[in-house]
Amino acid sequence: MTDRLPEQDWLQVVRHAPLVSIDLLVHNLEGAVLLGWRTNRPAQHCWFVPGGVIRKGETLQQAFARVVRDELGVGLPDGFCRAACYSGLYEHHYPDNFAQAPGFGTHYVVQAHRMSLRDLMPECASSAEFIQTLPKAQHTHYVWMGIPELLGRADVHDNVKAYFQAA
Repeated sequence: MTDRLPEQDWLQVVRHAPLVSIDLLVHNLEGAVLLGWRTNRPAQHCWFVPGGVIRKGETLQQAFARVVRDELGVGLPDGFCRAACYSGLYEHHYPDNFAQAPGFGTHYVVQAHRMSLRDLMPECASSAEFIQTLPKAQHTHYVWMGIPELLGRADVHDNVKAYFQAA
């Protein structure tokens, strides 16, 4: 598996190629979706689902497990990758990039996966308890938001809304 690239090398990848990533659509028992307030570009300063890029040399299963660990702070139970429900392939186009370099945006090809908090962390007592344990590397805080609410809010990114709109 490849380690992270130096920033300038990564910037060249973002400039010249689409990024392949995984987004996590985590639902609690009430059907609300986990959203984090993004601190970094692209999609900065809006509600977004957790997710991350697939690194060169990772299998899809390895990438999925790493993204869950990095974004949710959870080691996956045995067989969980098979239990997550693949929700489709999406494209995200952003006018900017992580470094705010002028002249190009960011293009993602995203594999979305739905999963329930109960399957992810059966021992977790509550949705509120789970939020308190989440990493703060890319999101300052988290909320559970019902689908009708997230579809109606201007501060939820349109790429997130696309996951929940009827085809």
